[in-house]
Amino acid sequence: MKRRGLMVAALAAPALARPALAQPAWPNRPIRLVIPFPPGGTTDILARFIAPPLGAALGQPVVIENRSGGAGAVGVVETLRAAPDGHTICITISTLITAALLTRQPYHPVNDVAPILHLANVANILVVNKTLPVRSVAELIAYGKANPGGLAYGSPGIGTSVHLSGEMFKQAAGIEMVHVPYRGGGPALADLVGGQLQLMFGNASSTLPFVRADQVRALAVTAATRQAYAPDLPTIAEAAIPGFEVVEWYAVIGPAGLPQAVAERLNREILAIVGTPEGRARLLDLGAEIIGGTPAEFGAFLREDMARTEALVRSAGIRAE
Repeated sequence: MKRRGLMVAALAAPALARPALAQPAWPNRPIRLVIPFPPGGTTDILARFIAPPLGAALGQPVVIENRSGGAGAVGVVETLRAAPDGHTICITISTLITAALLTRQPYHPVNDVAPILHLANVANILVVNKTLPVRSVAELIAYGKANPGGLAYGSPGIGTSVHLSGEMFKQAAGIEMVHVPYRGGGPALADLVGGQLQLMFGNASSTLPFVRADQVRALAVTAATRQAYAPDLPTIAEAAIPGFEVVEWYAVIGPAGLPQAVAERLNREILAIVGTPEGRARLLDLGAEIIGGTPAEFGAFLREDMARTEALVRSAGIRAE
């Protein structure tokens, strides 16, 4: 028995002495940065600003691939089905959650996602047609109560932050408003200017040019605090509805199973890029506020936001059309 035990030990010794197989270096090939929306939007602009310096920092090119469709779900699904090796990542927005809640999607917005970075928030701006006789949020609420069903607001589609802002406002203010979904924010803003709509909670990046051109009247922002691009605009919370807050968040994600070290490296490198003076100026120009934080903090935010959004969708009876 002793002799047998010694033989086993002798056979095992060389294996124990061998060094562990080295893990492949990351990244060892180009990184795909999936954008689940068409070129030209805020997400695409952010990606094209981040990709070159990120590639330089990682030593591999970062290649942008636009995979639009399904309110962002097409690009998200493609990302989450990729190998979790850090060579496929995605910049997405709040519709990561709403698309999964309102339509049948083959992913869970928390369980199937590796959180990397809560990149930024973009508030919506409450704007009204210039002929509407209101100049404050309080006056808008009073007008809505005096004219039941007399207010129609537009959005780029069911489940967008613009739509959710309107539903939350309608509930909190206790007024009736008709939701008119469009295939994009541009057509909705055009109808607001033309008088077919009375108001809109437009995404800041697309709505600011209309405000600055004096084509619509801005009343407030949907963020919790005033925004640097329009410091004179109050928040809806301070103007009339305490606690009101809706933002469209922008984030970097990967497929579940992404190594923690890769997520943390991507987090640091992207934060360093947007934290430069040029990066801050670019995001401010888009109406975006840098958030940052760790992958773990973004993961906690995802869970909280899903619970919040699910409660709003249920209470407002929002359904995909």
